[in-house]
Amino acid sequence: MERFHDRREAGRMLGERLAARPRPDAVVLGLPRGGVPVAAVVAEILRAPLDVLVVRKLGAPGHAEFAIGAVGEGGAHVLNDDARRHIGEKALAGKIESESAEVARRVDLFREGGPATDLHGRTAIVVDDGVATGATARAGCAIARARGAASVVLAVPVAAPDALAGIPADEIVCLSAPAGFMAVGMHYVDFRQTADAEVIALLRAARN
Repeated sequence: MERFHDRREAGRMLGERLAARPRPDAVVLGLPRGGVPVAAVVAEILRAPLDVLVVRKLGAPGHAEFAIGAVGEGGAHVLNDDARRHIGEKALAGKIESESAEVARRVDLFREGGPATDLHGRTAIVVDDGVATGATARAGCAIARARGAASVVLAVPVAAPDALAGIPADEIVCLSAPAGFMAVGMHYVDFRQTADAEVIALLRAARN
């Protein structure tokens, strides 16, 4: 199984692939936390602005890692087709409300009170460190579109092949979609957790 050394190497490889096709007025949007170190390298290679696109996964009751949907900025949310089989309407509404509050908190934390990058008429390149279920990627792309992006590109180092279906992007750039996909972390040698402080530092450096 081919593995990336870490998120920076994955970002370098992804950035080089994206650089082969110029995309004028591109904005690189990292999905926190793990997608931001990948996105930072991509933005550097493309000489494009870097911003964060905050989304939160909705985990199934008792199985937090199994995503039944996701929520994002501006009240946007997406649900898997079978989400309501795993959780009742009242519990689902409560999860959406609580995760939306966390999204708002993280937006303020990561951007340090600054405004979001204007996406109107631009190409939004949504970057994550990998796609397992597709819920977070779908939410991220939908939010970028809702914020006025003229074109949405999903760019990821690795993904489960079936998870890429139904992603609302104009283009998907994926370096590896192995038939034997397991967890995203299995495709990295170093997959340590990304801290909030690292995300803030990367965004601050990009702004400066």
